[in-house]
Amino acid sequence: MTISPTETAGTTGAAPAGTTSDSVRVVRDHVAASVPVIASLVDHGDHIAAWADDIATRLVAGRRLLAAGNGGSAAEAQHLTSELTGRFDGDRPAYSAISLHAETSAVTAIGNDYGYDEVFARQVRAHARAGDVVVLLSTSGKSPNLLRAAEAARAVGAFAIAMTGSQPNPLAAAVDDAICIDGPSANVQEAQLVLVHALCRAMEPALRRGARR
Repeated sequence: MTISPTETAGTTGAAPAGTTSDSVRVVRDHVAASVPVIASLVDHGDHIAAWADDIATRLVAGRRLLAAGNGGSAAEAQHLTSELTGRFDGDRPAYSAISLHAETSAVTAIGNDYGYDEVFARQVRAHARAGDVVVLLSTSGKSPNLLRAAEAARAVGAFAIAMTGSQPNPLAAAVDDAICIDGPSANVQEAQLVLVHALCRAMEPALRRGARR
């Protein structure tokens, strides 16, 4: 049986006509709040396109992309790497992209031996080379493990970029370049997924051209 939005668990009748349950109101408010945050990415269009061109050039030249985040931002980072090792829109060769948080044995070993602040930085020092790109995602821009990763990336000569929430924040200041999105944390994270998709879509033509060289 399908339960209408105005019904509640444990009841058999609908709510009185013209009323809205608290949960429906919360959903509507959340979606309404996400719209302007996502729409603000239009203002970053040139910036996203510049990232796409730069990252695609690096990947075609044989460089790799490393990505990391915590919690929901980890999922966004892994979404990005999966689009590069798999495909986003149409067939093309795979490109090297690694989600550092997905290396569970490395994360737990490093966290156990060196502390959680080092779980990404040590992997950056292990995997990143000059010319690679390290992408760090955070809604707060304050996570110590991402700040350490930014330091490690710059130390090895990798290009460190970040997607964060409102600026100023420490991570945006620690990387070579950042796109900062204003808004509540959850809405920023939703916008970051759209940013990831926009970035991938903009990269695809260059990645396919590179594959034909």
